[in-house]
Amino acid sequence: MKSIPLLCLGLFALSALSGCGKSGQASAPPPPQVGVVSVQPTSVALTRDLVGRLSPYLSANVTARVSGVLIKRIYKEGSDVKAGQALFEIDPAFYQAQLNNDLGILGEDQATYLNDKVNAARFHKLLPVGSVSQQTVDNADALVRTDAAKVKADQALVDSAKVNLGYTKVTSPISGIASQQQVTVGAVVGSSTADAGSSGTLLTTVNQVDPLYVNFTISASDLLTLREAASRGNVALSQPDKTTVQIVLPNGSPYDQTGTLDFSDVTVNATTGAVNLRALVPNAQHTLLPGMYVTMNVNLGEQHNIFLVPQQALQRDTIGAYALVVDASSKVARKDVTATDNSGNNWIVTGGLAAGDQVIVSGLQSAHEGAQVKASPWQAPAAAQGGSATAAASGVQTAGNAQ
Repeated sequence: MKSIPLLCLGLFALSALSGCGKSGQASAPPPPQVGVVSVQPTSVALTRDLVGRLSPYLSANVTARVSGVLIKRIYKEGSDVKAGQALFEIDPAFYQAQLNNDLGILGEDQATYLNDKVNAARFHKLLPVGSVSQQTVDNADALVRTDAAKVKADQALVDSAKVNLGYTKVTSPISGIASQQQVTVGAVVGSSTADAGSSGTLLTTVNQVDPLYVNFTISASDLLTLREAASRGNVALSQPDKTTVQIVLPNGSPYDQTGTLDFSDVTVNATTGAVNLRALVPNAQHTLLPGMYVTMNVNLGEQHNIFLVPQQALQRDTIGAYALVVDASSKVARKDVTATDNSGNNWIVTGGLAAGDQVIVSGLQSAHEGAQVKASPWQAPAAAQGGSATAAASGVQTAGNAQ
């Protein structure tokens, strides 16, 4: 009788063990969820954010060209002046006296020349009848030639005296804005002396500030990269007169006029390793001032056949930059890419991707090469929706949009 309960207990234990075995079989976990974007080839403006310094379009020093006492300032400091407008006056008394003296000498020599010329003509008439000798006629002709030479020399002295007298009115060589005077009325100013190697006394400076130059530099390595890309057809570099420059003022506001590149140096600065560039910027309202440092966005051309990839999608290791993509079988694959520049919140990928690649943007921590994943369209954070829309318009599409 006691064996029956033991048998029942054994069967019950086997049934329990069998039931536990069935319930212990764990189901496989679902593949991790990742957000992807489908990339398409596009074109993007090639820009650089640089710092430049403004300089006048024309700048001229106004110096004394004759020596004397400065007796008058004629212009208003900081005002617009025209080319040829008188700015200062130097005491003209000495130069007026010098001119009068030279005019007197010229008049005397002109009278002598006329007298000797009349005598020479008379001797020529007497020569055929033998009243004078040939020697007398020759001497009279020589005297006339000497008198003519003296008259020319005197005329040159008169012209020089007139020029010096004119220099007592110091005029502006260019049109522009005249700066503050450097020498006060009553001071003795001096002219430039080539023998002494000195320059004339600086009286003021005139600057033409409409338009203005903005001088900046770009590294030789960047310029070389651009030209190599252009030779491969990936970059269309702008012509110098089409390369635009957008200036940002020191207070952070954009300047309302766009400049154009007008000069690119052909040599590299040995000290900085940079190439000098210069742009011309309109300045009709005189908002910009020479010497001011400004930041600018320089559009150097257009880059073709590139992919825009959100910055968080690219990773780097010892090999270089790479992106994880989802292939046709929903498995993760690695693609090594070339990305050395950015546009907004996106990397500019110039090699390594193909049109339609599903690049993983979110969920990278759970995505491993060769693993199965479930892809869904990636959505940018709400704070960056504006930038996401711009990126999508430029060639970055979500997987849903691509489909």
